[in-house]
Amino acid sequence: MRWACILLPQLALDGVLRRRADPDAPLALIAGTPQRRVLRAVNPAARALGLRAGQSLTAAQALTRDFALAEYDPEDAQRWHRFLAAWAYRFSSLVSLRYPNALLVEIEASLSLFGPWPRFEARLREELADLGFRHRIVVAPNPVAARVLVNAHDGLAILAEEPMRHALGQMPVERVGFAPEVATAFSRMGLRKLRQVIALPRDTVARRFPADVLKHLDALLGERPQPLDYYTPPDAFDVRIELGYEVESHQALLFPLKRLTSDLAAFLAGRDGGVQRFVVRLEHEDHADTLVPVGLLSAEREPAMLFELARGRLEQAQVPAPVRGVRLLARELPVFVPAHRELFDERPQQSMPWEQLRERLRARLGNEAVHGLRAHADHRPEHAWSVESDAKAGPAPPTAPRPGWLLRQPIPLREFSPQILAGPERIESGWWDGGDVRRDYYLIETRWGQRGWVYSPAGETGNFMLHGWFA
Repeated sequence: MRWACILLPQLALDGVLRRRADPDAPLALIAGTPQRRVLRAVNPAARALGLRAGQSLTAAQALTRDFALAEYDPEDAQRWHRFLAAWAYRFSSLVSLRYPNALLVEIEASLSLFGPWPRFEARLREELADLGFRHRIVVAPNPVAARVLVNAHDGLAILAEEPMRHALGQMPVERVGFAPEVATAFSRMGLRKLRQVIALPRDTVARRFPADVLKHLDALLGERPQPLDYYTPPDAFDVRIELGYEVESHQALLFPLKRLTSDLAAFLAGRDGGVQRFVVRLEHEDHADTLVPVGLLSAEREPAMLFELARGRLEQAQVPAPVRGVRLLARELPVFVPAHRELFDERPQQSMPWEQLRERLRARLGNEAVHGLRAHADHRPEHAWSVESDAKAGPAPPTAPRPGWLLRQPIPLREFSPQILAGPERIESGWWDGGDVRRDYYLIETRWGQRGWVYSPAGETGNFMLHGWFA
């Protein structure tokens, strides 16, 4: 097996930055007791101002006050950890969250689908960058070695045991996963590199150190299998963004909404599913939440489409109070079936799939403005179809030609002596429901070249009633 370890060194900070409209503005995460607040993490813009992780808040504010603060939330970091596991699940069914701020992904079985490792790695890095998470990636024959090597490397790919042992041997003992007191003891003995520890007699190590030391060494070298708990994607998507300030305009809500719909699309792609319905909850401080439901006629997962639909619904919503938080909840996650596409689409930059156009119109104009037609097994033209909210298949229409434009009510034909092209076609039906009709239908052509569908009482000719026009 081959394992990729994706280290997320600034997971909590990146999770906060991706919620901000300007992620390049100076920002610091703070933690600690009320008496001593310290900087937990800083972004590059804050680092350029002289701020450092571990610095007290008092010292940082003595240098500058041109930076924003956000509270470090361990639970929030764990949520982002699980979110990225859901994203990685689209590439492999073996994803583990065993180590904090890191993902272990078995990639050997995925190479035949996603291509050789350089191409696969480039795709992982591109998608992580789009999601807004900094990262380092290393590949090794076992997961423990991959996790240790990513502490000092980025982009390293080792596929055989011997090169892995050599790379591990160059690692400092402080960075290979030993307990701090064990690493300190090795350093005091003059053992600076892991290769020196590996060269020690096993019985000597067993006498002087806890049993966990040898177990860890064996796991690093692949001589002891490392049990892992594998991630299973949840059956619902529930993500919330705290705005930190009151928002009163729809326009200011578009950035968090776009981030939420992008996260939903990444989650759906990871579990190879789609979404049929989701709800955007706008949270207020002194008012009940405003619910903005978004329903689709079929399962979708295209991020641009999900955002467009949610945006259309949001613009129609009446928001009674300023918004303090936005939450997106999706529980109906059916299987996603990609729509059939032609191999050579004409002018794809100017075209839009019917499904996306339909959902965009429904979002902008309302559910009742867009509908389909359903055919019914009834010979009477006025009863042979009905308006439906969706366009599910119904009984097949009659095989005889029917006009594309059927008038709401038949009207007398004002054409004198039209040319009869076909007919009569007799329709007798409806005696069981009080709508009995007995008509002879004709296909006619007027002197202006228009083709119409007319009828007269059964057995009679003339006094035509116009019922529809052919295209």
